[in-house]
Amino acid sequence: MARVVVIGAGIMGLATAYNLAKRGVRDVLVVDRTYLCGGASGRNGGGVRAQFSSETNIRLMRESIAICRDFATEMKINVWFRQGGYLFLARSAERARALEENVALQNRCGLPTRMVDAAEMRKIVPELATEGVRAASFNPGDGVVFPWPFVWGYARAAEDLGVTIRPFTEVVGFETSNGRITGVRLRPTRLSPLDASDEVLPAGDATTEACDEVVICAGAWSPKVAALLGVALPNKPHRHEICATEPLKPWLGPLVADLTDGLYFSQSMRGEIVGGVAVDPVPEGINQQSSRRFLTTYSRALVGAVPVLAGVRVLRQWAGCYDLTPDGGPIVGRVADPTNLTLACGFMGHGFMMAPVMGRLLAEHVDTGETSELFARWSLDRFARGDLVHENMIIG
Repeated sequence: MARVVVIGAGIMGLATAYNLAKRGVRDVLVVDRTYLCGGASGRNGGGVRAQFSSETNIRLMRESIAICRDFATEMKINVWFRQGGYLFLARSAERARALEENVALQNRCGLPTRMVDAAEMRKIVPELATEGVRAASFNPGDGVVFPWPFVWGYARAAEDLGVTIRPFTEVVGFETSNGRITGVRLRPTRLSPLDASDEVLPAGDATTEACDEVVICAGAWSPKVAALLGVALPNKPHRHEICATEPLKPWLGPLVADLTDGLYFSQSMRGEIVGGVAVDPVPEGINQQSSRRFLTTYSRALVGAVPVLAGVRVLRQWAGCYDLTPDGGPIVGRVADPTNLTLACGFMGHGFMMAPVMGRLLAEHVDTGETSELFARWSLDRFARGDLVHENMIIG
């Protein structure tokens, strides 16, 4: 019998489970269809930023960055957190105006973000080709972490507090009674040895875990899980690919992001240039396989932005899925039926960076049953009401 079953052992699910246990909630079970870091939490670029276009996201990310700053000390694991800032580039007059408005809002929220001209861009990144860039914004407090130890840190800390984590465990159904979930049907899985996309195969018979509460934090897989309960989610998966080069001597301070073509790149603490770019069209559905088209598109965009990288060698590339909603905002909070189901999905490409603060808020929500104004704004039924939220600082 579980007090809470959290579906999805990515950063959002693990942060929620950790904070539930920290609040004294016992018998928390986290399940995942595959291995830790098998989904978006282990396949992203590790960016952590407070530069957004909505006050809600800005204030949440200020808290999340503070948690990231203290994470290594609290969890006793090095996550290679480095605050080199984010440099956002705008190449059109419309984008430049939006960037100026966003910076003004960020300043009102207490961020030291500033608009920078071409000369200052080259001071921040001397190797950057600024021709065609109309404007840029820079916040020195943004940064990057190494995603894997961030996930491992939450997992280990949650287990130390009594949380049970079961990877290779797929949700195949639910048992309900009187509008509530009473049990989760779970089946063990294994990876297909012939499938590079990490698809899973059954590895045993399904069993039922009785429970009081369920939280779906399954990223791009959330619609499939919710559908087992008759809950229709508007989320769509969207493949995004990433590339890492050979290690170079440290030279790049910030993460650079171009709002026009979705190019972004940063330098890891180990020296690799890690980045991606928007590539359309992408395959329908969940697809985590790499493509030659991405590598060509990214290479051209990266060398166009930083010509001195023309001779750098690529080590590897990989892919993961954004969890897209129609308005670019997440879906968070309880649903009307079943009444003990909480959703936490649809975070686009910034669920990883927002998970530290969202895990704390979700744990409070599940533990107390109280619905905050934030969760009301991000509720599933906003799409039926037409009360949409919009975020224009989405990379890719």
